[in-house]
Amino acid sequence: MENKDKTRVCVIGAGPAGMSVLYQFAKLGKIPNIVCYEKQSTWGGIWNYTWRTGLDHNNEPCHSSLYKDLWTNAPKEANIEFPDYTFEKHFGKPVPSYPPAPAVRDYLQGRWTNACSSDLKQFIQFNTIVRFVKFENNNFVVTIDDRKKKVTSQEVFSHVVVCSGVFNYPNQPEVPDIIKFEGRVMHSHNFRNAIEFKGQTVLIIGSNFSGEDVALHCLKYGAKHIYISWRTQPTGLKWPKGIEERPEVIRFGENNAYFKDGSKAVIDVVIFSTGFRNHFPYLDANLRITEDTSLYPDGLYKATLFLNGGNNKLFYIGAQQQLYTMTYFDCIASWVCRYIIRELADEPKSGEEMKRDVTKWTSREAKLASVKDKVDFQADLLAEICSSSGYDKSILKAVSLFDDLIRHRKEDISDFRRHQFRSIYTGSLAPTQKPYMKMFDDTLETFLKC
Repeated sequence: MENKDKTRVCVIGAGPAGMSVLYQFAKLGKIPNIVCYEKQSTWGGIWNYTWRTGLDHNNEPCHSSLYKDLWTNAPKEANIEFPDYTFEKHFGKPVPSYPPAPAVRDYLQGRWTNACSSDLKQFIQFNTIVRFVKFENNNFVVTIDDRKKKVTSQEVFSHVVVCSGVFNYPNQPEVPDIIKFEGRVMHSHNFRNAIEFKGQTVLIIGSNFSGEDVALHCLKYGAKHIYISWRTQPTGLKWPKGIEERPEVIRFGENNAYFKDGSKAVIDVVIFSTGFRNHFPYLDANLRITEDTSLYPDGLYKATLFLNGGNNKLFYIGAQQQLYTMTYFDCIASWVCRYIIRELADEPKSGEEMKRDVTKWTSREAKLASVKDKVDFQADLLAEICSSSGYDKSILKAVSLFDDLIRHRKEDISDFRRHQFRSIYTGSLAPTQKPYMKMFDDTLETFLKC
């Protein structure tokens, strides 16, 4: 058994997942020797808006995919609000169910400061890039680059928790003849302000939730027309005038897109909304999960503990497709913290037991057919982790809220955000807010006037 006094934990990333690790350790009152490395100058991860695309202020790949005037596409009551720190507690009153990004960031920061007895910033080293992580002699050797001091060094840790997220390395497939297209081509990762597409015809490749949001956002800010190209099946949503769906793009011309059904369209801009890759270039190859994104990455016990290297001391949080988000990270972080300090009554399991458990979940995931199936899948996984870690099971009440969300989106994709939800923790009903297509001010001050 490892000597607890030798436990030294490296957390990579101070976004919502990484901050949940620090928060849960502090909540336990048993904070080990821990360091969190964050490449940005502040905490918050993708919730830090920047005008930059491509490279950030350190000439590193830009981390955030956040765009101006983003509003959440799921009610905060379902996947953002924490059991121990509600929106009502933070803002002093109930607020609408679909907040803009600045309100989400303000709420998260409030929990990390107001609801925690420890100063979590003391554990974070900002402006520090993790260059490489390797496992040798039963420890992790982490190479870091302190951009502020301009010093590269190595540190040794017993455990590593990867919390750098998956929304920073775009998945951008090749489409035949796209090199012939003379308009603009971009990935939604670099989408920042929809106003630049005013009066233009936009093709969005990818019919996922993000693609749908970008389409509505472009229409809202004056795009002439939007086409959404789907590959597997149409969304079945009732789009407002100005947005239409087409099947898969098979090739491009100078200013045309040609679709699988034989139709074509004259377009000005192509935006790939084709998701991201589980790309962790700073990890040694034998410590990486597969780059294909999924609800349950293969090789991760309880969707977090890496079994294929690192002697069961490497964890991933947030490296999967998500419906639950903040509470999902927080619940798993609670399990990880207890695992590291050996406070889980039924862990660690044998290697064979853990592999069988992984197979149970990955086999089930392969059979999922609908968004509802995916919600239930994540809820069942969370229920299992809650039972093991002691995390508040009330988060599971959000399942019914997701059911409502799915129905609301089918009824009116352009105005599903008008609906109000009750907090599953306080019982308070969220106030109404303006129709989404008429909301052009995402400032915290305006949001709090609702």
